[in-house]
Amino acid sequence: MKTLFLYSAAVLIWGSTWFAIKLQLTGVPPQVSLVYRFGLAAILLFLWSWFRGLQIRFTFREHLLLVLAGLTVFSTNYVLFYEAERHLVSGSVAIIFSLLVVFNIFNTWFFFGQKPTYQVIAAAALGLLGITLTFWRELASLGSDPGNILGIALSVVATLCASFGNMVFARMQKQGIPVVSGNAFGMLYGTVLLFIYASITGGRFGFDFSVSYVLSLFYLSLFGSVIAFGCYLALVGRIGADRAGYASVMFPIVALLISTAFEGYHPNLLSGAGIITVLAGNALVLLQKQRAKGAAVAKSNADSPELGAKGEAA
Repeated sequence: MKTLFLYSAAVLIWGSTWFAIKLQLTGVPPQVSLVYRFGLAAILLFLWSWFRGLQIRFTFREHLLLVLAGLTVFSTNYVLFYEAERHLVSGSVAIIFSLLVVFNIFNTWFFFGQKPTYQVIAAAALGLLGITLTFWRELASLGSDPGNILGIALSVVATLCASFGNMVFARMQKQGIPVVSGNAFGMLYGTVLLFIYASITGGRFGFDFSVSYVLSLFYLSLFGSVIAFGCYLALVGRIGADRAGYASVMFPIVALLISTAFEGYHPNLLSGAGIITVLAGNALVLLQKQRAKGAAVAKSNADSPELGAKGEAA
């Protein structure tokens, strides 16, 4: 039940951040908005860590991992995605980001030797097919514009970068680094790197005091960066980066529903078929998790006759 809650929270929050990010695209440069977002999120996480008495002392080697997390998850990939959205519509970027599940599967295999099952691969294929059907109109309109090609390339590199970050967090959790304080340092290092990048590229450190900008910044910092990242990375630790990454194919579906409600997007028969296909792939992954858990329990009972007898009596 906790796994389902973590999964649902990550999908719903991150699916809604696409709309919140759109509200951030005002006169403030994107890299500067990212400094505000992750800087505020890091402060919130450090305050929470202090309040809960969580571990905030790490070794030098652990800090190196946290710097890698800041580089891959909390800075570079976001800058690339913001740049990609200068050339592509947000739906197209969301489609490409759904490749995270594929990258995670093969990166987990490459870095940790965990060969994916055929069921996980089939689920990933269903998810990607569903995303393609859902956003077929956006894909068909990409054309051969050099700007579109650049946007696609930036989105693919950003997604690959995010997948590398997932591997870093998987390693961190294997080493016992707490999710909350680990995120705090990762966001701190990411904020520093973003500040350096913004300074080099001439980003103007102004601020937009409009209600939409302030509220979207707060939502992205607290919900999108603190709560959703915490849920997702806890999910990585519970079910692995390959299965957790499948949540990325659900984010565009939530974004699509929000666009339908607030941006005048009108889904058609093809996009409806895509939504059903994505949900089918999603169910396939979750069913495998339940079967694996059931098999583990059955094996445990078989290894312990006394435990098995108690289970039958109950």
